[in-house]
Amino acid sequence: MSDRSRRINHEPVFLLTATPWRESSLRLEVFSREYGRVALLARSARKRQSELRGVLMPFVPVSASWYGSQELKTLHRAEWLGGWPQPKGRALFSGLYINELVYKMTAREDAHPQLYDALYTVMQAVCCEADHIAALRRFEWTLLSELGLAPDLKQDSDGLAIEAGQPYWLSPQHPVMPMRQVNAAVLSEGGIAVDGDVLAQLDAGVFASGTALQQALQITRMFLDFYLPAGIKSRQVLQQMQLFQTA
Repeated sequence: MSDRSRRINHEPVFLLTATPWRESSLRLEVFSREYGRVALLARSARKRQSELRGVLMPFVPVSASWYGSQELKTLHRAEWLGGWPQPKGRALFSGLYINELVYKMTAREDAHPQLYDALYTVMQAVCCEADHIAALRRFEWTLLSELGLAPDLKQDSDGLAIEAGQPYWLSPQHPVMPMRQVNAAVLSEGGIAVDGDVLAQLDAGVFASGTALQQALQITRMFLDFYLPAGIKSRQVLQQMQLFQTA
């Protein structure tokens, strides 16, 4: 079977990264609904007359068609699917942050349709809603859960249902543990003490207060830092900008 016969047509994708390739092309990383993260070569995409110049935009859904059997496929068509305006200001950093998470944490060509749907939802929120913090927390936890990196928040390490008002210990290395079972060895590995009600809110993706949202941030940041020890560049840039603004 030739490379050209191995075609994927009209697949919805989000553009994660685009880097120059030789004189006039681009190497793309996209996240697709049915094929996961895919590397694409967009030939001549940097030429002024290229039809792709106004189509290959981040943060909005795009329909892409490609062919090839190697790791780097060839993009032969892309169409804008409409949707929403590009993010501005702090929302732009949120969009870059989301793209960085998906790019760094997903394996190439490992399909996660539900993660694509969550990516669609959070990008829409980032681009269209002034307050998209809850949407970010929901996406972070969906990402961790879809990749098998998040513990079950419905039951503890004994298999018992999580109870509101009860304290639990949460860490990347263990299932959710009742605080009465936590010993010095577990504490030394790091983690967060959290109320069962907050775990239920994070699991449902619905937050009843600003305090719950702040605790959800502590939880997702702990897990993301554990699995991305080299750090998240977009977050670091935003933190540096905030320091300059308050200096």
